[in-house]
Amino acid sequence: MVSRTTDDYVAMVTAGCKAVCEPAFWAGFDRSSSRGFYDYFRQLTEYEPARAAKFHLPHFCWLCINPKESEDLVLANEVLDLIPEFLDKPNVLGIGEIGLNKNSRNEMTILERHVDLAAKHQQLILVHTPHLEDKLKGTKLIVDLIKSDSRIDPSRVLIDHVEEHTAKYVMDAGMWGGITLYPESKATSPRAIDMIETYGADRLWMNSACDWGVSVPLAVPYAAMEMRRRGYDDETIDQVFFKTPSSFLSQCPNFKLN
Repeated sequence: MVSRTTDDYVAMVTAGCKAVCEPAFWAGFDRSSSRGFYDYFRQLTEYEPARAAKFHLPHFCWLCINPKESEDLVLANEVLDLIPEFLDKPNVLGIGEIGLNKNSRNEMTILERHVDLAAKHQQLILVHTPHLEDKLKGTKLIVDLIKSDSRIDPSRVLIDHVEEHTAKYVMDAGMWGGITLYPESKATSPRAIDMIETYGADRLWMNSACDWGVSVPLAVPYAAMEMRRRGYDDETIDQVFFKTPSSFLSQCPNFKLN
């Protein structure tokens, strides 16, 4: 939401959205220093919640250095050293969106340190998985690394950007899966609902992309319309789009809705 206008907040509230959960994200360019991330973390934990509150929409966030910028180990370690200062902010849900971009050794090193940080501070974990042909390999690397840390409860991990060929691997590991809705990539509403119908909605849910690129903040409500078109009743739709994500997020004491 840091890259969106207030009109997007108005539209989401009008569509019935109850909260926004914003992961730390790539800004569309590589940041040049850890001080840029320090200001970004302040934006996520101080300014953006206040901006969203003007429209009566609770704003929550996750903190990390994203995988795309993790190749620079010096920068990544400096950013990781900043994160504990922000973990006690009232809108912070956990560590994320960590993971892999190109499945490189440096990315794996920083992923491991993120997982260690989450374990030490008892934080939920939100994971980014690679795109296109590297997605299955990257998903397996991520899931296996997290499973190897006995301090991490798999039920407190959400693996985002799952697709048809990775969802089962995530679910079988006892983790949660996120389906990211984009107009040009990731998953469309029909594909997402097909996955829900295949694997169930107990630990699988959808999220809208709201970033500096081509994305649609109302993608989740649009997916709900697709479910209604398929004949699902309001109770089932409420389970998929509200109760299931709320169940995962409520594992963090900071996640409270009025």
